[in-house]
Amino acid sequence: MLQVKDLSAGYGRMTVLRDVSLHVEPGQLSLLLGPNGAGKTTLLSTMAGLIKPQSGTVEAENDVISGWTPERVARHGVRLVMQGHRVFPETSVEDNIRLGQISVPRKQRRPEREIFDEAFGVFDILGQKRRQPARDLSGGQQQMLALVQAWVARPKYMLCDEPSMGLALSLVPEILAFLKRRTAEGMGVLLVEQSIDQPLRFADRVMVMRHGEIGFDRDIADVEGVEQITQQMLGQASAGSSTNDVR
Repeated sequence: MLQVKDLSAGYGRMTVLRDVSLHVEPGQLSLLLGPNGAGKTTLLSTMAGLIKPQSGTVEAENDVISGWTPERVARHGVRLVMQGHRVFPETSVEDNIRLGQISVPRKQRRPEREIFDEAFGVFDILGQKRRQPARDLSGGQQQMLALVQAWVARPKYMLCDEPSMGLALSLVPEILAFLKRRTAEGMGVLLVEQSIDQPLRFADRVMVMRHGEIGFDRDIADVEGVEQITQQMLGQASAGSSTNDVR
């Protein structure tokens, strides 16, 4: 299990996360919702080792990983897919996928042919453009590439920061279905989003972040519907303005 316990973190003297606790089960997709400024990206960055916590812990498979370097966190099986289609633009699609295995010890790396067959079998458009630089891909195709790049390392947990941001609506179900299929393989997914309707259909657990705190956390079976989540989101937005510019 991937667990966050009483986690506080921020930037310099500014605290963004305040005693956040949550967990991500293997084989489940946990959806974290909240508007801009709620602290969602700060949470994922802290879990991935990009930000050192002020207090509290992040644990993966009973090991305390908070304070580790991002490289060590990735080697331990926790991979972050950052917001904004983060790929290597001048590098070919194939080489971007190869780079996904950097965190995997050489003796444990799978044959390239196996990886490419797997990746291009999931997103065939990437196979059609396998030797083109990533900059030539559309935003949606770059997002597919970023997800595949993280997946080929076979992480135990994947942290995804708004993968649907800026994509055509027609592509969003394909991205979400890809993540849901990974949970069928036993991977735990923590998906951060602002939109509700489409991600909610794929979620096993739903949380809402409010001003750096988790204000709602339920299994999908206990969620009454989109309206209940919308009220949580609106309640967060109308609960008063903050002077902190959190992320």
